Amino acid sequence: MKDQHLVTMKVNGEEHEVLIDSRRTLADVLRTDLGLTGTHLGCEHGICGACTVLLDGEPVRACLIFGVQTDGQEVSTVEGLATDGELNDLQQAFSRHHGLQCGFCTPGFLMLAEAYLATEPDGDREDVREVVSANLCRCTGYQGIVDAVCEVAKMRRGLAHG
Repeated sequence: MKDQHLVTMKVNGEEHEVLIDSRRTLADVLRTDLGLTGTHLGCEHGICGACTVLLDGEPVRACLIFGVQTDGQEVSTVEGLATDGELNDLQQAFSRHHGLQCGFCTPGFLMLAEAYLATEPDGDREDVREVVSANLCRCTGYQGIVDAVCEVAKMRRGLAHG
């Protein structure tokens, strides 16, 4: 008999009840049970950051969290960033600054950057470099990613003070 638990979680603002095997990761639950395939699996050891999502606003590696651990919590994935089919400001900045090439790592970087921008709106370029160094990208060299995050930080600060 499988060890299963009925878990209630809010994902991208929508309430879900999911029967989850106790050993399944949050990444598997998001991708398989909820069809949110933007959460990518890279190393499956928590090193690369491709699976980064927000759990109650904090960035976590979805490959290291069991789905049952999310009971009663809020999960945000890359699919939740766009509104009515319109990319959010950070997604648009990634495009403008060529912060993506193959795109495999992009969802994890976007979620990591969203968490950073929510908690450190006045961070500087060095802070951004430090934060994005937590995720791995083999294509971009990080410069476009740093440029995009810094642009959005400056823009959001202007909106907050304006």
